[in-house]
Amino acid sequence: MVNTLISAVTGRLISKGSEYVDVEISGINLRISTPITTVENIGNLGDEVKILTSLQMRQDSITLYGFITENDRNAFDTLITISGVGPRLALAILSTFDAASLAAAVSSEDVNAFKSVSGVGNRTANRILLELKGKMEQTWSIPNDPSELDDVFDSLTALGYSIQEARAAIGSINSDNLSTEEKIRMALENITNR
Repeated sequence: MVNTLISAVTGRLISKGSEYVDVEISGINLRISTPITTVENIGNLGDEVKILTSLQMRQDSITLYGFITENDRNAFDTLITISGVGPRLALAILSTFDAASLAAAVSSEDVNAFKSVSGVGNRTANRILLELKGKMEQTWSIPNDPSELDDVFDSLTALGYSIQEARAAIGSINSDNLSTEEKIRMALENITNR
């Protein structure tokens, strides 16, 4: 369930930055803070876009955060409930992981994957793993077979791909009926098509 005043924004994409998009709605321009992956995949300037949002009010600011998928928004809303993880750090995490690869990292208890995110040290990485382990089943989808996905991840990193590249490639594998070899092939195709 979405618990925010503004749950989505639909309008014309008028500009993009490294961590935001500007959307025009009836003559009003909204700046929406986003993960890098949203900026890269939202569309072209002038396109009509829909962004799922989370409105965060702080003592000194009101900020709208935007995502392409419901799972990414749910992951953001869950991450910011963790002590020591604010909206900016949650965006940095979601710039490295989509919701599916985040769930895979949590399932495999991969502390080093989280430590690769700027601003996440050992203590924060362990806190994220501990707190997300119990929450993620209720809030967003988890890859169906973590052990097979771990094999795919290990194969990709052994081939020299970075943790981020491997996680992103694994996050876009959807089929349950594939063998590990077929999943590796799909992951490699995902990497080369990026």
